[in-house]
Amino acid sequence: MKEEARVLLEQYLDYLEIEKNRSRKTRENYGRYLFAFFEDQNIKKISDITVERVRNFRVHLSGKDLKKNTQGYYVIAIRNFLKYLIKQGYDVLPPDRIELPRVSRRDIEVLEYRELERLMQAPEGNTLRALRDRAILETFFSTGLRLSELCSLKRYIDIERGEVSVRGKGDKLRVVFLSDGARKAIKEYLAKRTDPEEALFISISKSGSAMKQITPRSVERLVDFYARAAGIPKKIHPHQLRHSFATDLLINGADLRSVQSLLGHANVATTQIYTHLTNKELREIHKAFHGRRRKE
Repeated sequence: MKEEARVLLEQYLDYLEIEKNRSRKTRENYGRYLFAFFEDQNIKKISDITVERVRNFRVHLSGKDLKKNTQGYYVIAIRNFLKYLIKQGYDVLPPDRIELPRVSRRDIEVLEYRELERLMQAPEGNTLRALRDRAILETFFSTGLRLSELCSLKRYIDIERGEVSVRGKGDKLRVVFLSDGARKAIKEYLAKRTDPEEALFISISKSGSAMKQITPRSVERLVDFYARAAGIPKKIHPHQLRHSFATDLLINGADLRSVQSLLGHANVATTQIYTHLTNKELREIHKAFHGRRRKE
């Protein structure tokens, strides 16, 4: 017979996927976080979930090679599981008694515009690989897609219309838009394709033959390769192109809510992390008023 905590956890994971319409990946992640907590702290009954055991688990996590953000995901999973149990009428530890870890926000690294231009022009030639890589870079900057979203794009999109429906986090649909440069790059790339694979971006063997849908790791490697080829003196990750997409829109006058929708952020607070990079008004105030007495 299964332990009470395990039974309720399975019910919670079913609830996430069926009633809350969370993605399969979300279910897997929450299951992993909570099973790790149960195993480490020998949780058999829900009454075993105490402040002391959660604290001990956090000490255990801090001793592992995990980023602070990742440690926070475990704590969030425990809190959300407790919230679910309370909704079901169980008398459990109040979630608010578990404090979320304070994670200092590091500055967002955004490519300088000249660096971005060099990166976009780095794939040279007319081979299938070069055309694919150019299309990937242009699509990233045009749409602000997450890495997993870009890899999941299907081949048969309406390029002329320049609109693409994307299923993002939480299984939510949103529309992103292809710039003229991205549309041109995708057209040239697809014109070179002779395979029947339905994925838009595919991996390519050393012999040049097309293979299956490209993996996120392959995209990370190609972005890093072209960044070095473009002479950019820092490691570039695909997510920095998403950051560049967002800051470019805000610098050019787009409103925060629109950028939130384009990025697929559930909460506008997540989008606000870009505003300190783009607030022209504050920059102008600083320029006009800072250090004026020194000029006298």
